[in-house]
Amino acid sequence: MKASDPPPPSLWHDRDFRRLWMGQTASQLGAQACQVVLPLIAVVALSADTQQVGILRAVQQVPILLLSLFVGAWVDRRRSRDVMVLADFGRTMVLAVVPVLHLLGLLDMPLLVLVAFLVGALTVYFDVAYQASLVRLVRRGQLAQGNSALEGSRSAAQITGSALGGALVSLLTAPIAIVASAFFFALSFLSIRRIRRPESMPGPAVRQDRVWRQIHEGLQLIVSNPLLRAVGIASALFQFSFAALMTIYLLFLPRTLHLPGAAVGLVLAAMGPGALVGSLLSARLPRRYGYGVVLVSAALIADGVMLCVPALRGSSAATIAALMAVNLLFGVFSQLVDVTITTVRQAVTPIPIQGRIVATINFIGMGLTPLGSLLGGYLAGALGLRTSLLLTAVTLALSPLFMARSPLARLGRDLPRAAGDPDG
Repeated sequence: MKASDPPPPSLWHDRDFRRLWMGQTASQLGAQACQVVLPLIAVVALSADTQQVGILRAVQQVPILLLSLFVGAWVDRRRSRDVMVLADFGRTMVLAVVPVLHLLGLLDMPLLVLVAFLVGALTVYFDVAYQASLVRLVRRGQLAQGNSALEGSRSAAQITGSALGGALVSLLTAPIAIVASAFFFALSFLSIRRIRRPESMPGPAVRQDRVWRQIHEGLQLIVSNPLLRAVGIASALFQFSFAALMTIYLLFLPRTLHLPGAAVGLVLAAMGPGALVGSLLSARLPRRYGYGVVLVSAALIADGVMLCVPALRGSSAATIAALMAVNLLFGVFSQLVDVTITTVRQAVTPIPIQGRIVATINFIGMGLTPLGSLLGGYLAGALGLRTSLLLTAVTLALSPLFMARSPLARLGRDLPRAAGDPDG
């Protein structure tokens, strides 16, 4: 599809896409609420200490590192909607057990950690499958529109899901509040299973001893394809730096600026509406100005505004307003980068290998976040919060500077094509 061609028909007229969108939105709401409620169960119901809560949060994320590469190869051999439906059903059942165990007096930290791991693992399956499913469901020229809608709902879920989880815990006991996440996963299950458009089934399942070969094929494509290689490196640079920055940032707000908890929540929440705006812009700006221009300029703006934070002092209303403005702008432009680069990655990846590429890039990017968090904690102790925050804000610029010198910067208004794919 060329930039001069008329825009493709709206996906909102596509019943099956609406079902995917509604299911993914419900799933994201459930996942965001779950990330808040599970730690609160540990604190409120089980009197967990800070170390136990830290372990619980780590266990929620560790499936990304342990399973992503294998899940990518597995998803490529199956219908993506079947994977999503099974993941939703599994998460519903696992979370439904929590209030039952609590009412029976059997809930303890080891069981809660097991629940966190199972939910995290099933979430990896769902997330890889839904990103692969869009390419199988919509036309090539509709990828930007589809990603804009899906990422917009994900951004909205980040706002409302976390807030809903916190509100339900305050209204109900924490173990009972987890039912809300189970409810959203059930809604996602019911919506996605109603998708009727045929999805070609990959050939007969290959032998288990070929899984490593399939993972190698995914890694090899990323290494050999200049665009995918650039996406992977840019993602790794950003995730590493952002993890270090956020570790310091979450300490800087209450300890250096002395912001109360409500103000910290208000400041962080400003990223959500910004991300929603960025998702909407991503459907139009790349087609008008070019994918390369949008990627590099939006990344520079997003990362550049974070340089303002170390200069702020005090806990006045002006400081809070400035922090909200910074987070709003960061949300707009970082989400614009995220959706645009996702569209480029989907367009340049052959459909049979979409799951492996999604999972491998997630693995590359998210795999460095624990190291980034450790570095942030070390720098905060060694250099102080303000200095270390400035240093990590500067390192965020590594990602857009790399993109500016990579093939991504040379992309025009037409999406690149995967090898062997026909014209849009």
